[in-house]
Amino acid sequence: MGVAGKHSFATAKLPATVWALGFVSLFMDASSELIHSLLPLFLSMTLGASMDVIGFIEGIAEAIAQLGKLISGALSDRMAARKPWMLAGYGLSALMKPLFPLAMGIPVVAAARFLDRIGKGLRDSPRDALLADATPANVRGAAYGLRQGLDTTGAFLGPLAAAGLLILYADDIRSALWWASLPAAFCILTLAMFVHEPAKRSAAEPRHRPVLRRLHMLPFAFWITAAVAAALTLARFSDAFLILRGTSLGIGLAEAPMIFVVMNAVYALASYPVGALSDRIGRRGLLASGALALIAADLALAFAQDSLLLWAGVALWGLHMGLTQGLLSAMVADAAPANLRGTAFGIFYALSGAALLAASAGAGVLWENFSPGTPFLVGAGLAVLSLLLLPAVARGQNAASM
Repeated sequence: MGVAGKHSFATAKLPATVWALGFVSLFMDASSELIHSLLPLFLSMTLGASMDVIGFIEGIAEAIAQLGKLISGALSDRMAARKPWMLAGYGLSALMKPLFPLAMGIPVVAAARFLDRIGKGLRDSPRDALLADATPANVRGAAYGLRQGLDTTGAFLGPLAAAGLLILYADDIRSALWWASLPAAFCILTLAMFVHEPAKRSAAEPRHRPVLRRLHMLPFAFWITAAVAAALTLARFSDAFLILRGTSLGIGLAEAPMIFVVMNAVYALASYPVGALSDRIGRRGLLASGALALIAADLALAFAQDSLLLWAGVALWGLHMGLTQGLLSAMVADAAPANLRGTAFGIFYALSGAALLAASAGAGVLWENFSPGTPFLVGAGLAVLSLLLLPAVARGQNAASM
């Protein structure tokens, strides 16, 4: 799916807006992942939630986010404006951060999680469309890889801070959760001051059609990309289950956030090189490698009896993310017409969100009724099935080039 380019990793020049969007993502992900790395423990140990309740909360929260992405993406196309949606979305998520440490029961945590994910839904499709609007096609993979890499650096720093804060506060999760508000504030300042939209698209472009009437304008290459993403998401479910898998194998409370640190360190390190490489050699082979990494991760986590296989599975999960997430975003941007990018990203995320809801809810039920390893074993089987869709990616690429 990639666009061939003659640049090297070192010389690819990316617009300042790409860097600004990357740091916006870094700050918010540091905030969100500080909370996310502690939330399964907070729900299960402090508030007494069962595994299936945690699975449903995570699945519904992410599905809400993906539905919001569908709406905000389409409306950002209609308005020919991305930044207002981003300000609303990042602002809402920032406002929700203090509710987590204040919560005294599961309903308040669930409400805060759902509202936080509404904020994510408002911002992500316009952000990814703005990234494509601002980036030349020959460095698009590098741009999405850089933004994803900086985003994931935040996802690395958040759990690392959580682990340190648990030590500082002697395992007091509530006290650690308060610190999530600080990077969220930096996110809003960076977005307001340094993210600028490119020149407005022509008013003559057909952006005012309702979403359902735009669907036929999206090419086959887009739809097969969305299908592959949904299939991979079914195999991956919420990464909150990585924390829970670690605690099921006996790792300590302060050590648990390090699972996200390791996963996101690998994810962050892989994202930009993979994106830049995809500009040179194409995206499909790298995407297949990502599916294989997920199969290996799921099998390691399914059969883990000690920390060795646990940490191997966590690292492979991060490698899978680095090999797939930026690539899939770049593939959507490659396939979608410029005036429908917000709509395309919204549909892409909505389909992935529906898959995540089913996968996370199913993982919780499998965990509760069988064993902690069962969701990962089923995930490995689903990842194998996702590989069967990849030949269709080549057909979509060929059709798009005709």
